[in-house]
Amino acid sequence: MAERVDEEKGLPSPIEVTLSNPKFLPNNWIDRLNARFTSLNFVESRGIERVPSEERMKAVAMGDYMQMFLLWFSVNITANNIAVGMLGPLSYSLGFVDSALCGTFGALLGAAGVAYMGTFGPVSGNRTMVVARFLMGYWPSKLCALLNIAIMLGYGMIDCLVGGQILSAVSGGGMTVVVGIIIVAIITWVVVLFGMRIFHVYERWAWIPQLIAAFVLVGSAGPKFDTNIASIGDSQTIAGNRLSFFSLCLSASVAWAPAGADFYVYFPETTPKWKTFLMTFLGVGLSLTFANLLGVGLASGTFTHTSWADANDISSGALLVAGFDGLGGFGKFLSVLVSLGLIANNIPGTYSASLGFQILGQYAERLPRWFWSCVGVVIYTVCALAGRNHLYEIFENWLALMGYWVCIYLVIALEEQFIFRWTSGFRWEDWADMSKLPLGIAALSAFLIGWAGAIVSMDQIYYVGPIADMVGEDGSDLGIWVGSAWAMVVYPPLRWLELKYFKR
Repeated sequence: MAERVDEEKGLPSPIEVTLSNPKFLPNNWIDRLNARFTSLNFVESRGIERVPSEERMKAVAMGDYMQMFLLWFSVNITANNIAVGMLGPLSYSLGFVDSALCGTFGALLGAAGVAYMGTFGPVSGNRTMVVARFLMGYWPSKLCALLNIAIMLGYGMIDCLVGGQILSAVSGGGMTVVVGIIIVAIITWVVVLFGMRIFHVYERWAWIPQLIAAFVLVGSAGPKFDTNIASIGDSQTIAGNRLSFFSLCLSASVAWAPAGADFYVYFPETTPKWKTFLMTFLGVGLSLTFANLLGVGLASGTFTHTSWADANDISSGALLVAGFDGLGGFGKFLSVLVSLGLIANNIPGTYSASLGFQILGQYAERLPRWFWSCVGVVIYTVCALAGRNHLYEIFENWLALMGYWVCIYLVIALEEQFIFRWTSGFRWEDWADMSKLPLGIAALSAFLIGWAGAIVSMDQIYYVGPIADMVGEDGSDLGIWVGSAWAMVVYPPLRWLELKYFKR
């Protein structure tokens, strides 16, 4: 591996020197530990460094494209996304049909955003938040990296929470939620510690038990789904609730966009973009749609079945376990499989967060990826333990808030690529050269203006913006739409001025 020059001080990174010269004996204990650990088989030593063409796959077979699909399918056919679907009837008072339609089209629209960002992986060889340097500028991209860390660690917290709830419900309370949270966190940590190779192998097969359990759940719980429940409220309130739930499902799906390219950097530059887009879109869209619909069905059953309502009063995990009632020990076994399936959702988020830490600065980059993976696991495990009694509030408030910035970022990315880079393209080898990257004045300004639009249009428990308050009796969350629209309008003229006066 070639020695890389430190991006801010012109000095070789000690991690890279260690990896490129086995005879080099580092003085720092973390470097010595890293050298020993990365010498093991299956351990990925690379962090945010660009993958050059000669170190990538030589050709892409049909099985490799299928791996793209299976990766995202395994990641999202999980219990946390089933819990998102439950929010339609339970939190937004929507009927079965309204909830199902919002869940489906919200998941598909968000999947398109993930698939778009995924196309940057093979062509650039750069991680998603490194690609952000070409779209947002070197320094503003660090803000995106910080927000991405918040998304991915937030997902880790939710995964541990739901997994702990399910394991506790299966044991009949014999195992506490705390113990279940720790079990999910430890297994995730073991897999993500080794990096890309183990990750891809795990995700290749993780979908099988999850899909089997989901099909059995449909057969077991489906007869109790109440497809006749209707949305509650006047027409304006119902419309507002539809848009809020649609936006929430969109946020749950599109939240993977800041990690979309991370797992494709070893694919060759010649990989057709349309194939990358299609396989990613199908993997994310189909799995999330299926999971959301299961959640809507389970939530609908609480209106007509007292046992399900009582289970939901305990936790969303307990409601999911109640869906397997009547299957005895086999149902409990499937519930355990569903809880462990959350690990498949947790691994890529932890992996992407570890890369995000390295983006934040030269000192953070000197610490290896696996170290930051350990830090991430500790952070979201502690948060899950602290917030274990407030899952629905976390879902509604945190997930929607994260969706705002991702959609604003995607608008800027689309306009930069298709308006200003349509003919010139990107010089991906300049990923660490600040002098050749955009200043980011236009992107940061549009980003902040978009956030201002999102704030005055948001509808959350802790704050309702004046624009959101105009819709229905309870308001409607318009943050994604107003924020993205404001950024879309102001970015092109600001970027034109930036190019005119600064030439980059």
